[in-house]
Amino acid sequence: MNYDMPFPNDAILRINLAWINNLKEFENILEKYDKYSFFIDLPIKRIKPPNNKYAIKDIIPILKKYSNIKYFAISNVESFEDIEMYVNILPKHITIVPKIESPDGITNIENILKKLPDNKKIIMLDHDDLFSNLTKRNEPASNFNEWVNRLNDYCNKNHIKLLRTRGVIFSDVL
Repeated sequence: MNYDMPFPNDAILRINLAWINNLKEFENILEKYDKYSFFIDLPIKRIKPPNNKYAIKDIIPILKKYSNIKYFAISNVESFEDIEMYVNILPKHITIVPKIESPDGITNIENILKKLPDNKKIIMLDHDDLFSNLTKRNEPASNFNEWVNRLNDYCNKNHIKLLRTRGVIFSDVL
């Protein structure tokens, strides 16, 4: 978006709120690209920069105002309790996407998904944070693929959409 790159009309644009400096900037983006659907990523328990934080009570009016916000990812989900509040307060047109970043999230995936609507079960895997979490737990790097495969197998078996990173766009322009 910042580099005037063309996107297909059916593209879904992702905004990580950690990178948004204020909620007015957030609304300006939603208005500027109002023809697109949006995937919003809310950082929870984020410690690495950037680390902008917003109260959900301040975000809800924006989520209600912009019907092109279709997905709302919540980071660091390890149990259903981590997303329960959002299930109860987010507008119904928005699909909640638990973002899995740890072995605990993978182990508890059935519990995490149990109260999400059947037709809206999507999860997101953060490979980098999963690997970092394994390292902090002193698990061997060789366990990484086992954890990823375990989550992938569960999703395939239960018809859950699993969003995974597939490349990154780089630029030399600020």
